[in-house]
Amino acid sequence: MPIALLSVSDKTGLPAFARGLRRLGYELYATSSTLDAIQEAAVDAHPVSDLTGFPEMMDGRVKTLHPGVHAGILARRDKPEHMEALAAHGLREIDLVCCNLYPFVEAATRPDVTFEEAVEQIDIGGPAMIRAAAKNHESVVVVVRPERYSEVLGALNEDALDEVMRRRLAAEAYAHTSAYDAWIAAYMREGLGNGFPAELSFAGLLTQPLKYGENEHQRAAFYRFGPDPGGLGGATQVQGGPIGFNNIQDASAAYQLVLDYDQPASAIVKHMNPSGLAVAENIAKAYRLAYECDKVSAFGGIVAVNRPLDRTTAEQIVQIVTHVVIAPLVLDEAKDVLARRKNMIVLAADAPHRTLFDYDVRSVPGGFLVQDWDRIEFDQSKFEAVTQRVPTAAEWEQLGYAWLAVKHVKSNAIVLFNAGAAVGVGAGQMSRVEAVQIAVRRAGERARGSVMASDAFFPFPDGLEEGIRAGVTAVIQPGGSMRDADVVAAADAAGIAMVTTGQRHFRH
Repeated sequence: MPIALLSVSDKTGLPAFARGLRRLGYELYATSSTLDAIQEAAVDAHPVSDLTGFPEMMDGRVKTLHPGVHAGILARRDKPEHMEALAAHGLREIDLVCCNLYPFVEAATRPDVTFEEAVEQIDIGGPAMIRAAAKNHESVVVVVRPERYSEVLGALNEDALDEVMRRRLAAEAYAHTSAYDAWIAAYMREGLGNGFPAELSFAGLLTQPLKYGENEHQRAAFYRFGPDPGGLGGATQVQGGPIGFNNIQDASAAYQLVLDYDQPASAIVKHMNPSGLAVAENIAKAYRLAYECDKVSAFGGIVAVNRPLDRTTAEQIVQIVTHVVIAPLVLDEAKDVLARRKNMIVLAADAPHRTLFDYDVRSVPGGFLVQDWDRIEFDQSKFEAVTQRVPTAAEWEQLGYAWLAVKHVKSNAIVLFNAGAAVGVGAGQMSRVEAVQIAVRRAGERARGSVMASDAFFPFPDGLEEGIRAGVTAVIQPGGSMRDADVVAAADAAGIAMVTTGQRHFRH
């Protein structure tokens, strides 16, 4: 009679799986809580101690770490000496291992968890069994995900569990333990300093496969960091068709932008750059001002707001084609309005929660780059007015809005702000002068009386002078150019205010 060993934290589907294995003639052995769940479902099973001849001990820390388990899993059926060793010690072959691990990441990301509590959720015996079964997958079926139960039972029933399927299950098993170890390593690193480790791995949970990537010939999928990461990884889709790779990227860019503002804010993004952005006393007004920044580019854009989406705002959004709308909450009063654009994707997403992989990660051929997120806030006390005229209180307010915005614009980046709205954006230009020219051209007459933010210093006065001619009255920029004195002199000659931050905001 074949033997199945079951030891799972996630009991989803367990009784039906156990019942199916019994019908196929398997003798079941299980660890304590798994055994209880199986027996409560009126399925015959034995304690794992019947295999080991040794009781569980140390509050369950030691129960499967025994030759009675691991020899039965690891023995190669094609090696006579292995089979003779089992027989000599009175041990039995184990033919199927069903195991998933203690919920470490759920515990470790709880706000109130103690270090000791998190450590107690580090599984030891489970990963050892999974890895052993995956190594010997030609003889041992290894199952780590409840979603596979029906597929495995069907294949066993039809005697169709072939080498390809066994290897696929083994690969999934190694991915399961690898992700688990990655979460543990990340947790252990917390609070130990800012250095990056010699080896770094990330653990993603598949949220959904995507129809394609940036282009139709590219395969793609979306993974999230942990079971409840918030942000895009924890978003709920309220309506619309399947979300795409580009939709997710643009929605992320838009949502990160509006979350930087304390005031009600709305952003419209195209190709990961804001075409519109505004803050106001409510999101309906903020959306209208954002739309007026660039009405042409708003068509087919991504809209984000940082307040619950109400009916008034929804009525405005549906006036034009919009691909994605993302908000922290979509009120019931807005849903029937949004449904008029049934193909428009609507997402509800919390701000990002605490995760164990809080990095900005970008891949390159042969490797990946890792950095901290650019989360520097606007802090007027740390910035310096370097011109003869200092900004007025109203200009300081607009400079704050513009400085938060410019870090979300692809470099070289220029943003003009006026009366709470981004009236001109120059993004992704090779020349900073051209970025200013684009921003002022889009702003038109709205550039008069506006403030200007630059993500990096002005290497020459020419970019600043383009803004001055358009009517800019105050500028915020990092400073640090060899020609800072010339740039300041140009500002003084025009009678405008200039602030330097000592911080740049490149975004490539």
